Amino acid sequence: MKELSRIVEAYDQIADTSQKAALATVVKVQGSSYRRAGARMLMTDDGRWTGAISGGCLEGDALRKARQAILLNQPSVVTYDTMTDENASRLGVGLGCNGIIDVLIEPIDYLREQMDLMRVFKNFLKDRKRAAIATVFNVEESMQEGIGQRFVTDSQGNALSNITVPLLKDQVHADILPALAKGQPLNKVYAVEKGRVEVSIEILHPSIELIIFGGGYDAAPVVKLGDTLGWQVSVTDDCIAHTGSKRFPGACQVLHAPRENVVEQLSITPYTYTVLMSHNYAYDIAVLPQLLATDVQYIGILGPKKRYLKMLHELEQKGIILSEKDQERIHSPVGLDIGAETPDEIALSIISEIQAVHQRSKGGLLKEKKGFIHERS
Repeated sequence: MKELSRIVEAYDQIADTSQKAALATVVKVQGSSYRRAGARMLMTDDGRWTGAISGGCLEGDALRKARQAILLNQPSVVTYDTMTDENASRLGVGLGCNGIIDVLIEPIDYLREQMDLMRVFKNFLKDRKRAAIATVFNVEESMQEGIGQRFVTDSQGNALSNITVPLLKDQVHADILPALAKGQPLNKVYAVEKGRVEVSIEILHPSIELIIFGGGYDAAPVVKLGDTLGWQVSVTDDCIAHTGSKRFPGACQVLHAPRENVVEQLSITPYTYTVLMSHNYAYDIAVLPQLLATDVQYIGILGPKKRYLKMLHELEQKGIILSEKDQERIHSPVGLDIGAETPDEIALSIISEIQAVHQRSKGGLLKEKKGFIHERS
């Protein structure tokens, strides 16, 4: 989401100028690649780009293709086949991932004429709710004008479409809603009057919203790392000395609130993750039941296991018995086991665990993982 924000910002800088630009989007990946479908980069005719579609191997060639697309004001799909070193050498790229990557390149002027995709992105960044974008990228020769046509659906099911290929719109609509509900991308081939059409259905997910309870000195590196990843980070404490906004420049909110009803003053969404790290047992035991009463999916608690067991015992005495689901969403001690000692290392451990939970990963060593690094849709 941070990369998408940077692309929108770069677009706004040239929107009212005569500068030309094109948007490149990875629409399909077969085999291995550095980036997955949905990766984007905005390229301007002066040779600059924002975002990335690979680890730096394809960007130069994509820029050359973008200049041609801008000149013709027509979208095109470029296929980078690096399954063999011979193919990679012929393409003039140093990609060693052994994959096939399809990249859709669209001039910005053409995009404006067909669908204001940047406005779609802006609305998504503002609303912070899941959305789906279905993009036509592979058609038979008689339907070349269909490349780049889209069907967009927001979290409420509201649709925007410029699909004109006969029979395609209804078929895409039937598939995009289930994909949006599951939050899973999809590539599918459809049969229409003039042949076959391939469509990439991409799901836009809001970034993580991290709430830190406790504004001590070790909260600062957690805020910094979260902000670096593009997360929306909030800090709250009932100690006025811990809630100076200058202490957490990367936080989107610093809230001074009493512990007894602090959660009422915060917004909890499906993308909210929380960490209790106040170093104050009385504060944490006051906030934890409030979080358990919400649907927040992750509750990290800083401190040793013994401290957490003490909290459980005290909650039981108050008649609060944790369900199996509650036990699954509580992570105490918080963080991955990376041998962290310093506040910066502990912050890395905490942030890494949240990222792993968010992506449904076990957070182990990649060299011990069986199968692909990324799950395949």
